[in-house]
Amino acid sequence: MGIERIREEVFCNEVETGLNDAASKLYGKPLGELNDAQVYNCVLQMTKEFTRAAKQIKGDKKVYYISAEFLIGKLLSNNLINLGIYDKVKEVLAKYGKNIADIEEAENEPSLGNGGLGRLAACFLDSIATLGLCGDGIGLNYHFGLFRQVFADRLQTAVPDEWITENSWLHKTDTSFEVRFGDRKVRSQLYDIDVIGYENGVNKLHLFDIDTVDESIIKKGISFDKEDIEKNLTLFLYPDDSDEAGNLLRIYQQYFMVSNGAQLILKELHDQQIDLHEMYKHAVIQINDTHPTMVIPELIRILTEDKAMSMDEAIDVVSKTCAYTNHTILAEALEKWPLEYLEKVVPQLVPIIKELDKRVRAKYKDKKVQIIDKDKRVHMAHIDIHYGFSVNGVAALHTEILKETELNHFYKIYPEKFNNKTNGITFRRWLMSCDPELASVITDTIGDSWKKDASKLTQLMDHIDDSDTVEKIMEVKKTKKDQLAAYIKAREGVELDPDSIFDIQIKRMHEYKRQQMNALYIIHKYLEIKAGKKPARPMTFIFGAKAAPAYVIAQDVIHLLLCLMEIVNNDPDVSKYMKVIMVENYNVTYAEKLIPACDISEQISLASKEASGTGNMKFMLNGAVTLGTMDGANVEICDLVGKDNIYVFGKDSDTVIDLYAKSAYVSKDYYKKSKVIKEAVDFITDKKVLAVGHKENLERLQKELLNKDWFMTLLDLEEYIAVKDKAFADYEARGAWGRKMLTNIAQAGFFSSDRTIAEYNRDIWKL
Repeated sequence: MGIERIREEVFCNEVETGLNDAASKLYGKPLGELNDAQVYNCVLQMTKEFTRAAKQIKGDKKVYYISAEFLIGKLLSNNLINLGIYDKVKEVLAKYGKNIADIEEAENEPSLGNGGLGRLAACFLDSIATLGLCGDGIGLNYHFGLFRQVFADRLQTAVPDEWITENSWLHKTDTSFEVRFGDRKVRSQLYDIDVIGYENGVNKLHLFDIDTVDESIIKKGISFDKEDIEKNLTLFLYPDDSDEAGNLLRIYQQYFMVSNGAQLILKELHDQQIDLHEMYKHAVIQINDTHPTMVIPELIRILTEDKAMSMDEAIDVVSKTCAYTNHTILAEALEKWPLEYLEKVVPQLVPIIKELDKRVRAKYKDKKVQIIDKDKRVHMAHIDIHYGFSVNGVAALHTEILKETELNHFYKIYPEKFNNKTNGITFRRWLMSCDPELASVITDTIGDSWKKDASKLTQLMDHIDDSDTVEKIMEVKKTKKDQLAAYIKAREGVELDPDSIFDIQIKRMHEYKRQQMNALYIIHKYLEIKAGKKPARPMTFIFGAKAAPAYVIAQDVIHLLLCLMEIVNNDPDVSKYMKVIMVENYNVTYAEKLIPACDISEQISLASKEASGTGNMKFMLNGAVTLGTMDGANVEICDLVGKDNIYVFGKDSDTVIDLYAKSAYVSKDYYKKSKVIKEAVDFITDKKVLAVGHKENLERLQKELLNKDWFMTLLDLEEYIAVKDKAFADYEARGAWGRKMLTNIAQAGFFSSDRTIAEYNRDIWKL
């Protein structure tokens, strides 16, 4: 027997012994007699044991990635893959009559994020550990995350998303800090989650909480007393900020996060006996969007109050330690807090912020770069840019727009600070874990070196004319569509045809992402079919999205989609040609089922509005073909795959920016000029829709499109219809479509988060 085979058997025996020991310890029964939930706890216990045996990553310099969100998803399969024991565990469980897919279903998904920002942070932590870099995440331990989405009467309702159980990945530490606010003080409790690198060491995700949180204060839905800070501080991510109490609570949360983070960082430096004057040589703080901005004045406050440094010294050291990632082009998403709110919650920071602003005013006369504006609002991004050493965008187009327009005043002052770091995704989760069938075909075709070096995927292009390889990839797609159809039937009760085209749009519900444009396409197709124009192949339109509870128009778009689902799926003339499904409570777990099954990936944001997107990368990696505008990372996808392997439509970013600058877009003009647009928009309040929907929601959405349409839905609608129809027609040339799929997979390697993190380290962190 060869040495490798002996090692394999030893490893398998270790796994089996570990699982049986856990079964005996936890339940006093053999593994084969346990139910799926109990087996999950045994695998969890054993995985923690393997993790403890793995090396903790050390380094002379460490990155602290501070983020309000870490959308880490279920961790079991990802951790098993990264530890190199997934196949062994699967084999042992099968021996005892257990299916690993069923065991994975027993795991709760941690509710620690909302959308792309949080998912990116999770991918980044995975890649930091995989590359063997010393780096931890810092965030909050939200008890109920954003919310669990429930559809009732074709409306989104929100309930608490209970995910924390007695047995979880959370590890309660003995670390805690005192955090002082203007009117109270609290004591934090630190929980850690291990971040396991792929065949490498382990870092940590540090999540701060307080023991006084009281889940019983939640009343109807997700409403609660927003002023009872000791009881509500870490209940929810992004609590409703439609009133002053909600805004103040967000500031309480943000300061709680950064005060704990600052104290933890300084404690670790102190424990290493590092001179804080040289902090920047041993620590770098990556501020992920503006939510953690207060870490800058907080560090300055601590360093000056402790008399460790003068104000000049503290500002200098902190400015050399902190770096800022901008994630948005939307001006309204760049946080601006009224100074009076900060004076209520964090009065100790106000003198620091005023001093920082005073120094900016002394150097620069341009009011657009001041920290405190004429309306006494504090611009958080301005603090980050002036008092950090790096400002990065997250896609090539995004960074150029920041430099040329949105942050141009700052770029003129600090051109050396600006740089681009195109986002990436971890291939461990978004291919090896969620699409093992495709991963197997790739490995059989080009070997397994791509698992550690995603750029090797380009070797698939050597097989572009190999019909066997193309056929295998198409067979995998069919398998994943079958699996998704079964999953949706079980969860949603809707039957889908796996032989139809799966057209999927899954992302946060927001007008700039233009789910409403997709809805208008569906209306257009519905009306065509009713008029006798039948498609060559049935079409399935799949949506997944949550809308912020205070975002009324986003809620209205969900309502329209649910009404269309009711009308289309129950119309005997139409349903055999077309189905619409909006999945309930879209999350990472659902994404792992949807993405591998997708044929056409909807990336249709208004050009110049999407910073990057990462769903577009995940779909591409799994063999979907993108239908999109030249926005965010779609631009780089197009450059990589070529225009024959992506479907592009819509006005470009320069045109859109110019239309905004001149206030030259009038949606009603497009409505009046186009019969197609008029029919689709009018149908929103057609008697068929009103019969199943709510007049108030539908009329409000229709008026928004006709009188405002801030994100220019009607501008691109006709071209969107034409290009989407072409994509559906091209799908019928199955061999050619298969080559488009292979090309997308082969060119996806650039979007590995390992590449992104290597660039962060090379250009910013220098660990």
